[in-house]
Amino acid sequence: MAETFENKTITKPKTDIGVGLRHSHYQQALYGDEHIDLIDFVEVHAENFFAKGGASKTLLHQVNEKFDLSIHGTSLGLGSQHLVPEFVLSQFASLIDEFQPKLVSEHLCFNRAMVDGKLLHSGDLLPISYDKQSLDTIVSQILRVQDRIKRPILIENLSAYLQPEQLNEQLCEQQMQEFEFLTLMCERSGCGLLLDLNNLLINALNRHTDSPVSYLKQALNELPVNAVGEIHLAGYSTQENIDTIIDDHGAKVSQQCWELFEYASGLFNGTPSLVEWDTNIPSWTVLLAEAKKAQQIVLPK
Repeated sequence: MAETFENKTITKPKTDIGVGLRHSHYQQALYGDEHIDLIDFVEVHAENFFAKGGASKTLLHQVNEKFDLSIHGTSLGLGSQHLVPEFVLSQFASLIDEFQPKLVSEHLCFNRAMVDGKLLHSGDLLPISYDKQSLDTIVSQILRVQDRIKRPILIENLSAYLQPEQLNEQLCEQQMQEFEFLTLMCERSGCGLLLDLNNLLINALNRHTDSPVSYLKQALNELPVNAVGEIHLAGYSTQENIDTIIDDHGAKVSQQCWELFEYASGLFNGTPSLVEWDTNIPSWTVLLAEAKKAQQIVLPK
């Protein structure tokens, strides 16, 4: 869409809107036509499609005939001190090579460590320290992955439940600010950033930050515009008698997240944006309604 001003045409980039495609929605996504124009792409978790051939690969090819794909990894653990096992990296790279997705992403986390002489996988996305050693580690791991998949990868900022001020004094002195770390990671590795607004919001709320949305709007200005390659939106659930908010992607996008998205979509104009919903998964219609809200926000005013 374009608008004319003093004989000059200014083209505003279209923002693609996607949703996380989970198992319970496969049937409707493939064979339903309800509001299908609301979705430009869908995200799938890479590990669900590592098997060679079979029904899962057939399904993904069918999905790819209808939608552009975003392949989102959860198993690489690029912040781990130990290299991604070759068999995991090989499966990930083969999937990317076969489907040539619109977007490829992973998380800023670690998930492997030596325990009693054995290399164990946590089965979770564990946060890393924002220090020079962690930066060197993840840059090295990202470069290795990008060399295998022959393209840049997007790295998602993480929700974390242990804050720097809770670390010992020596470690705290070595900590960078989160956005400083993210910027250096992108600059040194050539990767992009998957900016998860819900994760930023959860961290701010758990720190009891005053005016968290205003604080985050200001903080977003610290990020290089060209580093942000995708934006994630999600909701969270709260529980009685628990002070900490857990990132469960189990509810509608919060009003605070929508407000932050409206600001971010102007700052990072044209960046593909996706609604995630991973637990307490709603009907396909409800998920599409969330996509419609995102679409209405990014439409040129």
